[in-house]
Amino acid sequence: MSKGEGVLDIIAWPGYIERGDTDKAYDWVTGFEKETGCEVRVKTAATSDEMVSLMAKGGYDLVTASGDASLRLIYGKRVQPIDPSLIPNWDKVDPRLKDAPWHTVAGQHYGTPYQWGPNVLMYNTAVFKEAPTSWAVLFEPQALPDGKPNQGRVQAYDGAIYLADAALYLKHAKPELGIQDPYELTETQYQAVLDLVRKQHPLIHRYWHDYNVQMSDFKNEGVVASGAWPFQVNTLQGENQPIASTIPVEGATGWADTTMLHAQAAHPVCAYKWLNWSLEPKVQGDVAAWFGSVPSVPAACKASSLLGESGCQTNGYDNFDKIAFWKTPQAKCEQGTCVPYSRWVQDYIAIMGGR
Repeated sequence: MSKGEGVLDIIAWPGYIERGDTDKAYDWVTGFEKETGCEVRVKTAATSDEMVSLMAKGGYDLVTASGDASLRLIYGKRVQPIDPSLIPNWDKVDPRLKDAPWHTVAGQHYGTPYQWGPNVLMYNTAVFKEAPTSWAVLFEPQALPDGKPNQGRVQAYDGAIYLADAALYLKHAKPELGIQDPYELTETQYQAVLDLVRKQHPLIHRYWHDYNVQMSDFKNEGVVASGAWPFQVNTLQGENQPIASTIPVEGATGWADTTMLHAQAAHPVCAYKWLNWSLEPKVQGDVAAWFGSVPSVPAACKASSLLGESGCQTNGYDNFDKIAFWKTPQAKCEQGTCVPYSRWVQDYIAIMGGR
């Protein structure tokens, strides 16, 4: 491949692109810069909506988009198809992810899979001596095992895609609704989801999006249960906090993130070099160790001393089939017509505001 342009601008989730600033052991940027001469500049984003907004403004080459953003970026023509033949490491990608519907449209790939994982139920082990078996602890008013109510002690995610978590719970709790896919909801199913989340509102201590704030809430604010990422669980356990996580009987939503190339990327050569580098087994393993995610390259499970021999299993490698991966709700769906994401956003903002 030809010489790079010298610079690469990436929008990423916090913790996804590390150069050893936080912990010297976790650095997969310096080696890339030395090998390619492409200086990596990172802009972090806390939500998918923020990523979509930044990509619309432009000035970036790549984004680590979750499934609730990737289709919006594709249909909005913010990203371009990639050519896997220019990415030698493409062959190492997990076959379960290669043609995933959140980055593959009409047979064209719009990025390289990066990392994936479940939205786990994180809980305080001092309150729950045994793992909670259902997401009901977040959705239904109830006394917790310590005899106190859950009101003000649980959290929900500050993002409209969280309605899918409610839909997944109702798929199990109210089978008569006929929910098949939590991202494809008919008007009737959608109204049932809104009713549930409105009733949940009085229980919620905070709608979280900043993982640092959430971890502080678990340590200092009496929060004892919430949907979370494995990253928070690993970090809090590393601080010897009484924290564990589980995937309840209903399953879980989850994210599979794709590194996507901006339609007007100013540094495409450096971008392609990163797309290939990001699929190196050691890089994949190191990211998974840091973030608590699962690598998109199975060989990574044995390629990173930081991840260790059992890291992939710990982070949920075998839970793939239990996860309903984030994808952007569309008006056209299997049932014919479903409620599009624009409505999800409008309604969820109102609910978080108590309306």
